Amino acid sequence: MHYRIMGNGPRALLAFHGYGQESHYYDTMARTLQPEYTVFAVDLFFHGKSTLSKADLPLSKKKLQAFVQALLEKEGINWFSVMAFSMGGKFALTVLEKFHEQMEELYLIAPDGIKTHLLYSIATYPGWLQGLFKRIVLRPTRFFNTLSWLEQKRWVDPGLVKFANWQMDSPQKRLRVYRSWTGFSNLTFDTRKIVRLLNQSNIEVNVFLGKYDQIISQKRLEVFLNALKRHNLVVLQTGHTNLLYTVAMWLRKHRNETAK
Repeated sequence: MHYRIMGNGPRALLAFHGYGQESHYYDTMARTLQPEYTVFAVDLFFHGKSTLSKADLPLSKKKLQAFVQALLEKEGINWFSVMAFSMGGKFALTVLEKFHEQMEELYLIAPDGIKTHLLYSIATYPGWLQGLFKRIVLRPTRFFNTLSWLEQKRWVDPGLVKFANWQMDSPQKRLRVYRSWTGFSNLTFDTRKIVRLLNQSNIEVNVFLGKYDQIISQKRLEVFLNALKRHNLVVLQTGHTNLLYTVAMWLRKHRNETAK
């Protein structure tokens, strides 16, 4: 599990990026959080320089927790915070389950893993449905034509179609979609357990969402957020793709509102 170290502040922050990104997407955030934090920005597997052997596929929670434990031991970290964007939310929630007693803050930025998309469930379900998804990834023409038709009928949001086209416009991107969605299929969570864990802890929970985000919308997280006894929610005037950068800009102006 490859990671980059940015900054040299006294507080440690593990950072997990979103799908299609790499650890350097946290450069702006790391500068924003200076001089308070040292950011350990992780490359998700199938992204950047992080790699998995066939023996480790699909990635298990236990294996991911071992990778994080090795990072903590190598860097001499006892207490830390976690920040995650989009697909990185699955990594953050895995860390939370294992290391919550060492965590100070949790920053969830349009996190995946709390309420899974139906399409994701279909794609990762064992059997013929997963095979169908693989065929879509390898031969996507019919898929894109169907998306276009659904958009014309106004049954699918144009922003969602644009996002899908952008993430699957080359064979390399489509292969990464398939590998990521199936490779992380074991990173699933009982939302009630996550809520109970957070409510019983002293972890400060900060949630950032985009008002125009069609991928991880506020409505999808409503039940989860309402179940938390305490959290800070910020809804920003943006969509999904630029949310990580927008949060960094917001924190640059409002850090005192989320600081302990």
